[in-house]
Amino acid sequence: MVSRRKLLKLIGLVLAVWISIIPAKIAIASYQAPIPQAIFVLGGDFARIEFAAKFGQSHSNLDIWISDVTSNLEYNRLIFHKFGVVDQRLRLDGRATDTVTNFTTLAADFVNQKLQHIYLITSDYHMRRAKAVATIVLGSQGIAVTPVIVPSRGDKSESPVRVLRDCGRSIFWILSGRSGASFNPRLN
Repeated sequence: MVSRRKLLKLIGLVLAVWISIIPAKIAIASYQAPIPQAIFVLGGDFARIEFAAKFGQSHSNLDIWISDVTSNLEYNRLIFHKFGVVDQRLRLDGRATDTVTNFTTLAADFVNQKLQHIYLITSDYHMRRAKAVATIVLGSQGIAVTPVIVPSRGDKSESPVRVLRDCGRSIFWILSGRSGASFNPRLN
């Protein structure tokens, strides 16, 4: 019989090997697609959406993916229209409930579209956590991310605890296919 300690070591070793593959996948994606192929905007803040619409004007050859709560999507579309971005470029998605699910709900769509490199747009105070989650979730799928920071009104950076929590949830998603969002009592 395998002892609990040996089992935990084996799980840790498998996890370490799997996680160590992510930087290689990101390096390959960056080499194969050195220039981002799409724009990905994390919703939840209309300043981000407006910034992304302006950014999209100068990157008119790229589709724009927006992950936000369903109730904001139509307003987001109107902001993009205000800046001349046509519907054909917009990919609006309302499945996410939090930062981790912003990425996990769209990872397969990015893979299906053969995207290997995307711009990631979010607020300055949110970028550390978003980049960490993107590195794990999208990196595990062979997708590199170039961050584009939206200046905020002086909001504080998110705590390291939140970053670590969401990194753990991202690893859980890699292993199980579930993001752990159901553990959030606010969403149940």
